[in-house]
Amino acid sequence: MKTLYLECNMGAAGDMLMAALLELIEDKQGFIDRMNELGIPGVKVIASPSVKCGIQGTHVSVIVNGEEEESFDIEHEHDPENSDEHTNEHLHEHKDYYNSEYHHEHAHGHVHEHNHTHEHGHHKHEHNQDHKHEHEHHHTRLYDIEHIVSHLDLPEKVKKDVMAVYNLIAEAESHAHGKPVTEIHFHEVGTMDAVTDIVGVCLLMNEIAPDYVVASPIHVGYGKVRCSHGILPVPAPATAYILQGVPIYGGAIRGELCTPTGAALLKHFADSFGPMPVMKVSRIGYGMGKKDFEAANCVRAMLGETNGNNNVVAELCCNLDDMTPEAIGFAIESLFEAGALEVYTVPIGMKKSRPGILLCVMCKVKDKDKMIHLIFKHTTTLGIRENISQRYTLNRTISTLETPYGPVRQKISEGYGVRKSKYEFDDISRIAKENNLSLTEVIKFIEEA
Repeated sequence: MKTLYLECNMGAAGDMLMAALLELIEDKQGFIDRMNELGIPGVKVIASPSVKCGIQGTHVSVIVNGEEEESFDIEHEHDPENSDEHTNEHLHEHKDYYNSEYHHEHAHGHVHEHNHTHEHGHHKHEHNQDHKHEHEHHHTRLYDIEHIVSHLDLPEKVKKDVMAVYNLIAEAESHAHGKPVTEIHFHEVGTMDAVTDIVGVCLLMNEIAPDYVVASPIHVGYGKVRCSHGILPVPAPATAYILQGVPIYGGAIRGELCTPTGAALLKHFADSFGPMPVMKVSRIGYGMGKKDFEAANCVRAMLGETNGNNNVVAELCCNLDDMTPEAIGFAIESLFEAGALEVYTVPIGMKKSRPGILLCVMCKVKDKDKMIHLIFKHTTTLGIRENISQRYTLNRTISTLETPYGPVRQKISEGYGVRKSKYEFDDISRIAKENNLSLTEVIKFIEEA
């Protein structure tokens, strides 16, 4: 079974996870090019070598309109008279509801004037030079994020993963600030940075396609972090909220090691948290952060084979005899959207010779409670049966073929002495529609090319 182990001994941020996963694939530059071609507003993604404590890895920078998001840890308290020790640097903060522990640092020796779509009464600039530097920041809401993601050239599964992760962050920010999700405003730079990190990780996870994901207990760090609302403890409130139910520890490193984006990605993709399983490792990736500590600031990703003992799924079943086909179809769609591995129905005969439907839902064990809730919510059943099953799967990879009709993804499955392949239906159907061809003709032309 293809297993991905994520070692988070120095926490996790979105860019670190993306960089670690990037090192696991063959065409790294192709992935970076694809990210830059997606059209995420104002975003440029750059991957570069990085060394931490003598370890070679990759750092991924997300530049949004020329700015890169920064985190600012509070290492010690300053004397007010010496609060600005570097005359060419200053700190400005943005009152936003995304990653409130974040702000930007600019190495300028002049005053900044900002025009915001919302009022901000907390900017402090202590430089008196005569120069002015104007730049405008905008804020967005969750539906704006949904609009952006929905128009990106991404597989539907990736889009669903992206929004699931972003909803975890939005829910956490909503809880931290005591505001409904619909009232949360996301700062432009922080939003596009997070969207890019999340899209990148989700796209890489889709390409790597692990059968099982294990993450280590997460080192969150300790200390304080500055935000627009003041100085907050580490982990920041949003991060702590997301990581409820996940094993975390403070450790000996002062500073913010795990961000809300990193926490949400781990929460969404990890099937379990614990020590590294027994596995035959085939690839290792190091995703480097920007900060320097006494320990290497990185996420390590290890991809390999396990014996399949962790590939356990829950099968939830119920009998239905009083629902319309349309209602059952809606329930099935809702379950798939929530992450069900498989949903199917079987015609059955019930008591008093009534025809009925057996609804079966296969899901990851960690998603069992969520699926049970949805079954009760969207069906008329009064009871659900549960079976825990061992699942055996082929290893799956996705490669991209360049054809006269454009790129076509090919799914390859192998294992147990068997190898199978098929073309991505969405790609084949798109070519068929654009060229007035049948699916069979498209496949024939691709294989002959």
